[in-house]
Amino acid sequence: MHIKYGIQLYTLRNECKTIEDINNTLKELYSYGVRDIQISGIGAVDWAELTEVVKKYEMNVCVTHTPFERMLKETDKVIDEHLKLGCDCLGIGSMPGEYERTAEGVDKFISDLLPVAERMRERGVHLAYHNHAFDLMLYGGRSILDRMIEDISPDLLWFIPDVAWIQIAGENPAEYIKKMKGRIKVLHFKDYNNGSEDNPHPFTELGKGIVNLGACYETAKEMNIPYIMFEQDNNWTVSAMESCKESFTYMKRLSKH
Repeated sequence: MHIKYGIQLYTLRNECKTIEDINNTLKELYSYGVRDIQISGIGAVDWAELTEVVKKYEMNVCVTHTPFERMLKETDKVIDEHLKLGCDCLGIGSMPGEYERTAEGVDKFISDLLPVAERMRERGVHLAYHNHAFDLMLYGGRSILDRMIEDISPDLLWFIPDVAWIQIAGENPAEYIKKMKGRIKVLHFKDYNNGSEDNPHPFTELGKGIVNLGACYETAKEMNIPYIMFEQDNNWTVSAMESCKESFTYMKRLSKH
């Protein structure tokens, strides 16, 4: 299976505040050969205009990060927006802060999540969860991520694993993602180095850090994961766009090994 590579627009959030910004950003990404993106962290733009710009540059939106509050309160409207965009995977970027990081808090989050997931299944789209390091810490004897994997049906919840956050949490990402087999449409590639007490894991461009991305790529191939998105939260060498260009080149080179 041929894996498609793309850019998580959260990396370019400062360049995507207005519809004009997004137009210019997608134009530049297009010139680098990018055809697949994840929408996350962009400004509050009109969805119809966003859809028009995305189609203008022939971009495929493989997944988004959508605020969970909107999913809860405007489930069908959010689904409608994504269907118009041609996107069938709606991601939650993180368990919202209003849920306590306790076993009880996780229970409440999952109970709120399930009706949303069921409605999305009814309408032919998928809900997916993106992890951070805290998702692998133990709450009531199990981690948030393990509870979701083990307790929620695969046809209700998919995952957007972030290889750097998995490693920061002390797990081997190339091995851990195997727990989610058949439930990953998009894998996040992110790299980091060991830092200082003030900045313990500074992010960096792909291939410049300590994540074994080659092993993660091989696992992705074995698992038939269709998309890998580059994401770098901060600490760009020159600019966020230059980091995207460098890391996109790295992903293409990795696939030729």
